[in-house]
Amino acid sequence: MDSVIGSKGGKCLLTIHFVGSSPMLAFLRDANTSQSVIDIFNELERVLGPESFEQLFPVILTDNGSEFSNPKAIEHREKDSRGISYRRTNVFYCDAGCPYQKGAIEVNHELIRRILPKGTDLNGLTQTDITLMMDHINSYKRKKLNNRSPYETFSFYHGEDILKKLGCHPVPASDILLKPALLKK
Repeated sequence: MDSVIGSKGGKCLLTIHFVGSSPMLAFLRDANTSQSVIDIFNELERVLGPESFEQLFPVILTDNGSEFSNPKAIEHREKDSRGISYRRTNVFYCDAGCPYQKGAIEVNHELIRRILPKGTDLNGLTQTDITLMMDHINSYKRKKLNNRSPYETFSFYHGEDILKKLGCHPVPASDILLKPALLKK
C-alpha cells in the first residue's frame, strides 16, 4: 500500500496493489492520517467479511510514512463483544530509501498520474470519481498478464463476487481513457 498526494494539505489517496494479478484499489481520504488508513481497512474487512479479508490481505507491504505509523491497528480487527481483538493481517515496511521493494505499486501510480498529474488538487473529486479511474486502470490490458487486464486476472483467481464487493467494474477496451478528460465534469 502507498499514498498518492494531491495538492499539499488537501485530499489524498490510499492505494492498495495486489502483486500477482496487478489490480489496484484507491480510496480518497480527507487527510493523510493513520486513522484514515485504519478506517479503510476496517471498512474493507466489514465489506469482504473476515475470511475473504484474510485471504486477500495476508501481508501488507508499505513504506514508513506517518500514515502507516500504527501497524497494530491495521493488523488487528476491532474488538469483539468480549473485548478480544484478533490478528487479521501482517504489516511489513520496506527498507528506508528502497522504493524498488514495492516497485509494482509505483508502476500503477504512473497510470494514476496519466489521469491525475502530480500536484492535481483532489479536493473536488469524490470516491465515485476515484473508483471510475481505477476501473479504467484495472481494465487496461498488460503484456505481463498475457494481454489480460488486472480485472480479468484478479477475477480468475478470486472471483467476480469479490470484485463486486470492492465496487470494481470492467471497462470495455474501446472505452478505456487514461487521460485527465476522464474526470472532467
